[in-house]
Amino acid sequence: MPELFNSSFFIEGSLIAHYFFIGLILLVAASFVAGYIDAIAGGAGLILIPAFILTGLPPQLALGQEKLVSTIGTIAAIKNFIKNKSVIWSVVPAGLISALVGAYVGARVILLLPAEALSLVIVALLPVGLLAATIKGRVKTTAQSAGNASFLAVFLVCFTVGFYDGFFGPGTGSLFIIALTVINKFGLLQASATSKIFNFSSNIGAFVAFAIAGKMAYLIGIPMIVASLLGNHIGSLHAIRTNGEIIRKVLFVSVGVMMITLLVKYFTGF
Repeated sequence: MPELFNSSFFIEGSLIAHYFFIGLILLVAASFVAGYIDAIAGGAGLILIPAFILTGLPPQLALGQEKLVSTIGTIAAIKNFIKNKSVIWSVVPAGLISALVGAYVGARVILLLPAEALSLVIVALLPVGLLAATIKGRVKTTAQSAGNASFLAVFLVCFTVGFYDGFFGPGTGSLFIIALTVINKFGLLQASATSKIFNFSSNIGAFVAFAIAGKMAYLIGIPMIVASLLGNHIGSLHAIRTNGEIIRKVLFVSVGVMMITLLVKYFTGF
């Protein structure tokens, strides 16, 4: 028996457990940060997917795990935004339907077209959209400024962003916020709150697909989900308490990371 405890097998097993524990702590921390950022400006996948891959998860499992963590985690932000009456309910039906349809169409088209082309378009247009959102977006805590938002405009915006979500994906929440602010004239707080509903809808399809394919690690996902829920809760409350002003700052960081991610993907093929 003493020989067993002194064996390389035992030592290697202890090291594996040690690094697994450290990796899990890092993933839980990443889930909290991603949830906080996602609740404010979108972009959980920009943090979670690289974190999952860097800690050794296979790419498909990393994608599935991101949907498991962020889709459930965003419920906390949705609850707070609904409680604060920041969601523009009059446009939700149009956005839900078009986001679902757009994501489905995007997923089908990706089989025919190279994703690199869309990556370059997004990288080129994001600074313009971000600047427009910063200059034109007026933060309000009520829905009055968006009460007359065009049903058709919301439908087209959500179909387009939903298409992107199905076609490519990273930073969908940020794109929803920018589009709703610039095109639909929503305040940043309203755009962030309403975009959570639309993004949640577009995520459901991918969530179900990965779950059916068995690409989710539910057991290790439990602490990540808890951390994501906490991050979403704190992030959404922060956005509400600052009257949405923090959204501008976090949006710049989130979109900046997305642009770097898209450029790296384009030039490296990763």
